[in-house]
Amino acid sequence: MNIIFISNNMAKAKTLSVLQVSMIALALTILPVMLTLLLILPQDNVVQQAVKSSMPAKLRFSFSMNNTQKNLDAYALQLGELQARMMRLDAQSERLAKLAGDKKTPTVQPSTTKKELNSTANKLPIANRGGPLVLNSPFSEPDLQKSIAELTEKVEFNTEYLSDLEAHLLQKSVLKGTLPNSSPVNVAFNSSSYGWRIDPFNGNKAFHEGLDFSAEVGTPIYAAAGGIVTSAETMPDYGKIVIISHGSGLETRYAHTSKLLVKVGERVKKGQIVALVGNTGRSTGSHLHYEIRLNGNPLDPRKYLNASN
Repeated sequence: MNIIFISNNMAKAKTLSVLQVSMIALALTILPVMLTLLLILPQDNVVQQAVKSSMPAKLRFSFSMNNTQKNLDAYALQLGELQARMMRLDAQSERLAKLAGDKKTPTVQPSTTKKELNSTANKLPIANRGGPLVLNSPFSEPDLQKSIAELTEKVEFNTEYLSDLEAHLLQKSVLKGTLPNSSPVNVAFNSSSYGWRIDPFNGNKAFHEGLDFSAEVGTPIYAAAGGIVTSAETMPDYGKIVIISHGSGLETRYAHTSKLLVKVGERVKKGQIVALVGNTGRSTGSHLHYEIRLNGNPLDPRKYLNASN
C-alpha cells in the first residue's frame, strides 16, 4: 500500500512506503502510553525523600537507598569511634585498679592454646540434644542504628562515672597534696570541654584532652599547683606551652600562650603567673588550653577545679 502526498510548494507528489506508514502508526500508539506512565509512576527522588523523612532524626546516618557503601562507611566510622572510647575506658580501668591497690591484672596463660582446648573438648562425651528449629530473625538497619546509639550512651555514662571515681581516689591518695585544684585563669571555661568533640579544623570526631578557657590575649595564666617547669617552648600543635611537673607523674600543661614567663628547671608556686593567654599553634582564636596528666594519661580537669586538698 502506498500513500501519496501532494505539496503545494514543490508541486510534486511524495509516496510513503508500507514500512514508513507502520513506523508512524507505532509511534502514535506508544507515545500516549509513555505519557501515561510518566504521569502515574512516582519518581526515585520522591520515594527516597519519603523513606528518609520517616526515619528518626537522631538515627539518620546518611541514609541512601541507592548507596549501600555510604551507609557502611558511616557505620564503620561510628564503630571505630566506639572502639577508641572502649580502649580509653580499659586504660582508665587499669589506672583505677592501681590507685585502689589492686595489683592483680588478668593475664592469658600461654600454655593453654586454642588447639589444646579443642582437643580437650573433643574428649568430652557428647550430650543428647534436640528441639525445634527456630531461625534467628535478620538484623535490620534500624536495629543496627538503635544498638549503636544505646552502646554510645552507655560508654558516655561509664566515662563520666570512671572520671568521677578516679578524681575521688586521687583526692584520697598520697597525691592529694600535689593535685592542681585551682583555676589557671580568672575566667570560666566556656569553650571546648574535656572529652569527644567535633574537631574545629577537619570536622571529624576527636578526643579533646583538656579544657579551653576563652580569654583575651595577654590574660595572666597561673600555676594550678606548685612544681618544677619541665618545658617552656613552642610546639606545632600546642604553640607556646608551659609544662609543670608536680611529682609522682602528675603534670599540668598550659598551651597556645602568647608569652612564656618561666624557664625550664624553675620552681614555681601555686598561683604564680607562668604565661599569658595567646593564639599560637593549632588554635582558632585566643584562649588557654589546659591539661592535667598522670603518667602521660589525660585527666578531666573539671573534676579538680576548686577541689579541696
